[in-house]
Amino acid sequence: MLERRGQAVNVKRVYRLYVEQGLAVRRRRRKRLVREQQIEPRLIRANQEWAMDFIVDGLANGRMIRILSVVDAFTRECLALEADTSLGSGRVTRALDRLIEQRGRPENVRSDNGPEFTSRRMLGWAEECKINLIHIQPGRPMQNGHVESFHGRLRDECLNANWFRTLNDLRRTLDSWRQEYNCERPHSSLAYRTPAEFSRALGYGDVESKQRFPHPHSPDYDGGEIYSPTNLKRETPATNG
Repeated sequence: MLERRGQAVNVKRVYRLYVEQGLAVRRRRRKRLVREQQIEPRLIRANQEWAMDFIVDGLANGRMIRILSVVDAFTRECLALEADTSLGSGRVTRALDRLIEQRGRPENVRSDNGPEFTSRRMLGWAEECKINLIHIQPGRPMQNGHVESFHGRLRDECLNANWFRTLNDLRRTLDSWRQEYNCERPHSSLAYRTPAEFSRALGYGDVESKQRFPHPHSPDYDGGEIYSPTNLKRETPATNG
């Protein structure tokens, strides 16, 4: 600006005076919420951790629909696909209560920081049921990678492949696809078995049945060892004769 006014100046001298006089405009740093990264637990049994999140789609008339997905992170089973035009924290807790009646209570429930998952109703429900809520760090969706991977399959194989006229049509399609996903679709992470086959191999009940899963904090759990997928390929003295 000084040169534009016809004054011959030295750049270094101007910068030195600029710094000495404190003429620089202070830039206020934005305060960010810093959360300590939790150590990810090793999944060794069903109902150790459920993962849930929302995915959005639309009907033929253009109306937007929200779908709540709940996945067992260990067995890879899709436990629920709840679809409606609006899903608040009350609907989320009621859907989880129905799953608990069928399968038993989970130890942890992982989700993002959406208002439905961080509301007072949700926090109170978790405290009453003695369930630990794990909220991932903002902007880190892959900390909830199990449900994110599931949503990719749900989008490609179901939502993008169908045209939904009504909400009931969407619900019927989701229920049919969930049963196919659990009972017919093999997973490479489960040694190319379906989630239902993997659960039965470990002595758990089928997700489509009413049989309750054993839980470490429930009377149904006998304290026996529960094997992880990595142990299934190991030979034991019993199998060797």
